[in-house]
Amino acid sequence: MSEVAITKKAQQVEEVTVKFSEAASVVVVDYRGLTVEEVTELRKQLREANVEMKVIKNSILSRAAVKAGLEGMEDVFVGPTAIAFSNDDVIAPAKIMNEFAEKIEALEIKGGVIEGKVSSVEEIVSLAKLPNREGMLSMLLSVLQAPVRNVAYAINAVAESKEEVA
Repeated sequence: MSEVAITKKAQQVEEVTVKFSEAASVVVVDYRGLTVEEVTELRKQLREANVEMKVIKNSILSRAAVKAGLEGMEDVFVGPTAIAFSNDDVIAPAKIMNEFAEKIEALEIKGGVIEGKVSSVEEIVSLAKLPNREGMLSMLLSVLQAPVRNVAYAINAVAESKEEVA
């Protein structure tokens, strides 16, 4: 192998190592059997959620994972591999990939990384079933508003009962 090729591969490993280090979550899938239209649709959905999907050689992914301190990913990087990186939303890549895998059986989730921790397929699927950030914030707001709302109902009930007596 020429020095130019070695330098290029080393640079690719560095780039992927940085992506692994900066990512809030990473989902690794086997895309074998998807049509061009299905891959295009998947990429479109991921792009809309600000998730980057790449097809990278397994050898480069393995080296980058080790360099990023993600031991145990070697078993995941087998066969045709596509990888989705999200720096913002932890749930988005898992949710999109899982929903797509449920519709299109050819897509298979192999594993991933959630906030710097190597995760199994089961953990990725569990994460995918959680509501997104906006949904969680909405649920939190509802929980926080409940006591105030209950006090308002109680005050209103007392006021109405005093009006009836008067």
